[in-house]
Amino acid sequence: MRTHSTTPFGRRPLSLAMVATQAATRDFAAKPDAFETVVHKWRLFRALTEAKGPLGVTDRALSVLHALLSFHQETALTLPEGAGGEEEGESPAPGIVVFPSNRELSIRAHGMAPATLRRHLASLVEAGLIIRRDSPNGKRFARRGQGGEIAEAFGFDLAPLIARAAEIENLAEEVRIENRAIALLREKITLVRRDIVKMIETGIEEGVRFALVSIDGQEIGDWEGLYGRYQALSARYSRSLGRAELEALAGELAAFAAEIQKWLETHVNQQKRSANESQTERHIQNQITNIPDLEPSLREGRGEPPGSMPEEPEADSAGASTTESRGSEIGERQASSTRTYPLGMVLQACPDIVDYGKSGEISCWRDLVDAAAIVRSALGVSPDAWKQALDVLGEHDASIVIAAILQRGDEIKSAGGYLRVLTGKAREGEFSLGPVLMALLRGKAAKAARERRQAG
Repeated sequence: MRTHSTTPFGRRPLSLAMVATQAATRDFAAKPDAFETVVHKWRLFRALTEAKGPLGVTDRALSVLHALLSFHQETALTLPEGAGGEEEGESPAPGIVVFPSNRELSIRAHGMAPATLRRHLASLVEAGLIIRRDSPNGKRFARRGQGGEIAEAFGFDLAPLIARAAEIENLAEEVRIENRAIALLREKITLVRRDIVKMIETGIEEGVRFALVSIDGQEIGDWEGLYGRYQALSARYSRSLGRAELEALAGELAAFAAEIQKWLETHVNQQKRSANESQTERHIQNQITNIPDLEPSLREGRGEPPGSMPEEPEADSAGASTTESRGSEIGERQASSTRTYPLGMVLQACPDIVDYGKSGEISCWRDLVDAAAIVRSALGVSPDAWKQALDVLGEHDASIVIAAILQRGDEIKSAGGYLRVLTGKAREGEFSLGPVLMALLRGKAAKAARERRQAG
């Protein structure tokens, strides 16, 4: 097959990129082993698909290239023998020319519009993946010799794909390595974020306290502040981040997680030392069963006069059992009531309850309790279910549960029934408010991220 190194037909200009591509292809064909190079066209096309970013081609342009490759009859791409030789003073011009009409090319490109087809053909030429071999009148055709073989062709030359095969494979491998590294970084970030959230939940639930610390110049003294720092770091994470940005973010998150883990481990070590040194004190404390005498306010509203507790040591077993059960229940409520969560975190997780506060704001726990009483009635929670929740959870935690139920809105069909279920679980020691608050905070953060993506 004889081909010509020509300039584009008509008003299409000749660019330096086209000149460079033709020269590089001609230099490759001049190598002694050039005609022995065999390239599997569909494997090369897969590599092209992976390396489209560095090569500067789009997926639509690759669809056009796929159509052009389909017009080459063989699966292997090789330079024809003698393509790089001199004929009658012509410059050596190797070629594997395909010459489909725009109509046929459009059909194989899944019905691409003619203007779009021409634009993507031009981008493939500019990227140096094909060479345009235009005829004098711009038509694409081939002339056959006496034996029926193609003697001369005008169309699109695929020879640059053979000349750049090694380069394309190397670019594809670099992209694969980069993508693998990015995927591992994203996995690391996901795991560290999960660890941070779980550790913050544990810290809130267990009431772990720590001294004021400075992280990245920001002074943090409570778990609410730590969660705010976590949200600030998580807000930087997006699918558009490159490898360098992901490495920086992963490092900051890992350092932040290590700081939280250090505080949790310090708390555990302090508890171990306390358990070894004060077993006697805790044993004496557990022997106190007459808790109502220590906290008279807990008896208010229960119809029990101050002197109703048995004074004689020979009380019957049923009375003793009742007293112990009641003391255990009140002790459980006391323990639950001492489990405080930052009010700011509660309001951040459940902002809807603020509308029910005095003058439309909640500035203290008393305001939250009063607002919860109003919301309880609005949600249709019966006085009996509310009283049970107060007895088991205490005022603060019961108010937080009401705020969470209000925040979830239509997801909960029966607020009263749901509250009774949670009260029962709390009575059995199977319910914790920490995960509830963290789930609401995560949902709020995810919604904000979706809104940012839609706005962008």
